[in-house]
Amino acid sequence: MSDTSSSVERAAAVENYILHHVADNFDAWHLPFGIHIPLSHSITLHTVMLFLCALFLIILFGALYDHKQVVPSGLTNLLEVFVIFIRDDICVASFGEADGRKMTPLFCTFFFFILGLNLMGLIPLFSTATANVNVTGALASITLTVMVFGAIYKNGLVGFTKAFIPHGVPVPILIVLAPIEFLGMFIKAFALMIRLFANMLAGHIVIFSLLGLIIIVGYAAALPAVVLALVIYILEILVAFLQAYIFTLLSAMFIGMIHHPAH
Repeated sequence: MSDTSSSVERAAAVENYILHHVADNFDAWHLPFGIHIPLSHSITLHTVMLFLCALFLIILFGALYDHKQVVPSGLTNLLEVFVIFIRDDICVASFGEADGRKMTPLFCTFFFFILGLNLMGLIPLFSTATANVNVTGALASITLTVMVFGAIYKNGLVGFTKAFIPHGVPVPILIVLAPIEFLGMFIKAFALMIRLFANMLAGHIVIFSLLGLIIIVGYAAALPAVVLALVIYILEILVAFLQAYIFTLLSAMFIGMIHHPAH
């Protein structure tokens, strides 16, 4: 009976640790050598991650990226591979040549910022800001803002309204369809928010749940779970790139659809 109670207590302790790890921290950021950085409700751990990622990207593209190279090599060449892919295969494909080039900076920012946050979350001392629904909601809000005001700027208020009124549809059906089309714009942004948040949160919960078996059942019995956790951790690196790509691609598709309505 005592062994059962002890296992339940250890499982509860592991559960509390996992929930504390994936949640935003308002107390302090604990670093090695006893260093504790105080936080607050306004500057939380995830807020720090946002600032660090932004600072890293500024250094990466402002200092390490060599703009003077005629033939890019090394890090510059690697970054240009991603930039050209986003420009040609995402932006130009969704907006056309002229508009696609103009929109490339926005979607490059989306991709590299989300990728940076995802990869930072895999570092043990850091936290995954994209596993916070507030962060993904803010990113999705940017997409929604560009969808609405970008379409109004490009097509005018009347043209923006016509995007929700398919041509040739009978009026009785149109009365139902037009509101659905309008709500669909918000649903798309909501889907962007939930997809990124849920994928990043779930991966970390699975890894820590498997590692928590060490505390619950012991090292020997949990060894297969530790190996599986390592495999999932490696898979999470791929997921970090994949989720950044999916968010960028879907944002471009959603914005392009309302900026250039087929009907």
